[in-house]
Amino acid sequence: MTFASRIRGEVGSECQIHSTSEQMSLQARLRRFGSKPLIITRRAFTAALSLGGLAAFAGLSPWRLIGEAMAQSATAADVAKPVSLPDMALGPKTAAVTITEYASMTCPHCARFAENVFPKIKTEYIDTNKVRYVFREFPLDIKAAAGSMLARCIAKDDAGKYFAVIDTLFKSQDVWTGSKTTESLKQIGKQAGLSGQEVETCLKDQALLDKIAADQKYANEVLKVNSTPTFFINGDMVKGETSFEEFKKKIDPLLKG
Repeated sequence: MTFASRIRGEVGSECQIHSTSEQMSLQARLRRFGSKPLIITRRAFTAALSLGGLAAFAGLSPWRLIGEAMAQSATAADVAKPVSLPDMALGPKTAAVTITEYASMTCPHCARFAENVFPKIKTEYIDTNKVRYVFREFPLDIKAAAGSMLARCIAKDDAGKYFAVIDTLFKSQDVWTGSKTTESLKQIGKQAGLSGQEVETCLKDQALLDKIAADQKYANEVLKVNSTPTFFINGDMVKGETSFEEFKKKIDPLLKG
């Protein structure tokens, strides 16, 4: 089992936020500390980018504050609404079908989907202007948040560059989620033209981290996302690592309609 698969729950075809027992333990901690939410501090975030720091931080991570929500269908309008960060998307806004993916950069299922399924969707549907594909961050741990921050810093408003960066992060997942996360992310940043100092500045951007957290909170509380990957096809939720054939079964009727 890889480090990436150990740092958050991986069950079946999904990477999950946490187990029921962890949630109960969390509720006990919240009662002890009162009603105030736990906040990521810069010191805690920096410490978490090492293996030991992440292990010590796991019990306090605000990513674990998000509880399992009761299943509820999200409307296409709810899914279409960007919250804090602008959407990174490929394909025309006028496409008949919009697929929105929520993924965590440390999720092995997300990485396998990115390698085996997404290229087929891109070739058959995105490149032919039939589908608009939106990728949204749903980090399940602090290292996933760091990877998402780096992708945003490298790409800025360039969606094509953003998708290229997340592809690189998924392909090198077992490397940068190890014990030298910061150094590994600096190497990825260097390949994209960032200096080591620019990567460090990116990872210290509290405003960016807060926006990622706010978007994740919206996805969980409004859209009922609680694991990755989670997809919405014109507002219809599809959970877990899904084959191209299953996507095709859902997409083609919408195109004909």
